[in-house]
Amino acid sequence: MDDLDDLHDMDHRIVSALRECGSDPRVAGAARALSWAGEHAALWLAAGLAGAAVDGGRRGAWLRGTALTAGAHLVSMGVKRVVRRPRPAHVVPLVRTAGRHSFPSSHATSAAAAAVAFGALGAHAVPPLAAAVCVARLVAGVHYPSDVAAGAALGALTARLGARWMRGGVDHD
Repeated sequence: MDDLDDLHDMDHRIVSALRECGSDPRVAGAARALSWAGEHAALWLAAGLAGAAVDGGRRGAWLRGTALTAGAHLVSMGVKRVVRRPRPAHVVPLVRTAGRHSFPSSHATSAAAAAVAFGALGAHAVPPLAAAVCVARLVAGVHYPSDVAAGAALGALTARLGARWMRGGVDHD
């Protein structure tokens, strides 16, 4: 077995094990709610707009962080159309999906982008919530761990590359 076969096998085993956690109705309900909230980056866009509304002194940074999050989500959708990896077929999903393709996870991309962007603005609840959304996609059985890892890396990288712009061109590094 080569490395790609090993990764594929590990992806299948992990998603099977996490999807099994969804047999608990409370876990399934949480996974469904988090998946629904993260659909099309809605949770993160709402959080960014709420931040802009309540933090007038940094309204521009919040709006630019929201734009970075939306941009990361759009990039992930483009990558998904190129890669065209099918979603896990060996488990019964807990949620319906907007598309058939799995790599990268757009939920994970927008969650990680929001965690980096809004976390930098002091929204300390966002990173753990973003992690929960990522895990929920595995429990829901609609992504492989490598989809989520790639999406999270893409989102974090997008937000990190846009960090200076988000702060209004001021470099605080």
